[in-house]
Amino acid sequence: MAITQNEKAARFRALHTGPGTFVIPNPWDAGSARLLASLGFSALATSSGAAAAVLGRRDGQISRDEAMHHVATITAATSLPVSADLENGFGADPATVAETIHRCAAAGAVGGSIEDASRGVDEEPVLDKTFAVERVAAAAEAARALPFPFTLTARAEGFLYGQTDLGDVIARLQAFERAGADVLFAPGLPDLDAVRSVCQSVSRPVNFMIAIRGRSFSVAELASAGVKRVSLATSLYRAAMTGLLAAAREIHDQGTCRYLEDTLPTGDMNRLMAEGAKGRD
Repeated sequence: MAITQNEKAARFRALHTGPGTFVIPNPWDAGSARLLASLGFSALATSSGAAAAVLGRRDGQISRDEAMHHVATITAATSLPVSADLENGFGADPATVAETIHRCAAAGAVGGSIEDASRGVDEEPVLDKTFAVERVAAAAEAARALPFPFTLTARAEGFLYGQTDLGDVIARLQAFERAGADVLFAPGLPDLDAVRSVCQSVSRPVNFMIAIRGRSFSVAELASAGVKRVSLATSLYRAAMTGLLAAAREIHDQGTCRYLEDTLPTGDMNRLMAEGAKGRD
């Protein structure tokens, strides 16, 4: 019997309220989703950067329709709960952000993130705080109107755009919490002290992104700092593409195929994908 979206949503919400820290990896297609599910992860998340990369584009260069198709592909691949990277909501207006939440839910996701990066809708890289809070509030209202507990993540993007005022980032996260966000996220924090400060300054679960060299830490270190959820952004996709490039360069430049010695056999890959399709039913 197939698991319902309501059941997925409840499972996802429970991960944020139960004991311990959990990792939510980011697949980029149905196959990678099933492989990750086969390893026993409890939930998955899309990555806007990976979604764009599989189309040969840079992060932020896909439409909302394309993003929703990507979300639907991932949610259909396994029975695991999926949270969607919704960038800046695909528009500046709070009503547009709210509509994006509804469309995300219609695509099968049980959670999603809204960021305060302008992504071209404003001259500044990060939106005005008051306006950013209005957008999170609209997203929260839309999420609460759904017939299941949609988990809304609000992201303060300053550190990714050279705005390294930790006090401002924390103030934004606190305002997002008051506006109704369920999970708080400040990608690009520089060190564990900053992570710890964020976690101690809010009462909602905090997500940390492992993806940036020099600003990524072990799950144990993050758990000790107070992090509840650990996402991986494009890092798994980039790891896979690194392997592809190494293998392709070997056969192109040397004419050898030693890469096959470390390659997953087709039979094993098919078995894992079959296991992953079942998820945790």
